[in-house]
Amino acid sequence: EINRLYNVVLLINLGPDMKKIIYVFMFLMLSFNVHASETEGMSWTDKAKYNLKQTWNSDTYDLYVPLYAWHNRLAYDDEHLEKYNENPWGGGFGVSRYDSDGDWHALYAMAFIDSNDYVETMFGYAFLKNWYLNEAKDFRLGAGFTVGLTQRHEYSYIPVPLPLPMFGIGYKRLDIQAAYVPGIKNDGNVLFVWSKIRLN
Repeated sequence: EINRLYNVVLLINLGPDMKKIIYVFMFLMLSFNVHASETEGMSWTDKAKYNLKQTWNSDTYDLYVPLYAWHNRLAYDDEHLEKYNENPWGGGFGVSRYDSDGDWHALYAMAFIDSNDYVETMFGYAFLKNWYLNEAKDFRLGAGFTVGLTQRHEYSYIPVPLPLPMFGIGYKRLDIQAAYVPGIKNDGNVLFVWSKIRLN
């Protein structure tokens, strides 16, 4: 499969330390979603199908507004930092739902200006395991992942797999979410931050 080939290429180029990080991340991705009571007893593939279908059929709609693309100062020299854009102007739209455990599932698509001032797209599935900070469940912290595809100018806009760790903090209809793009010296190592506003 093309997606599997892309993943193999990414792993080869990232080196042994990054491979370990990705393996741990993949394990966490799987384990985060194992214990939702509504999918208890299902196989992994049935859970994936169930979550995708339930999320696709959700009538909750979200607006996405990219906010910031922070380039890790420990991984970049000044020459590269000066030329990279950190204001990812753009927007996006998605559907989402909360499962019986209060965890968040979403399907989304965004388009924004990337670090090199070209249009980039990002679309896929996202999951956050939530912890609620008050009895009304208005405040929440989440950690999880997004798995999808991105299209960039330097790859001739060929869709490339995009598995990333993801984090979020929310209050009622508003969430600030972020995904970290790992990388090497002067490439990758970007914290991409956006806001999500529930529309209904």
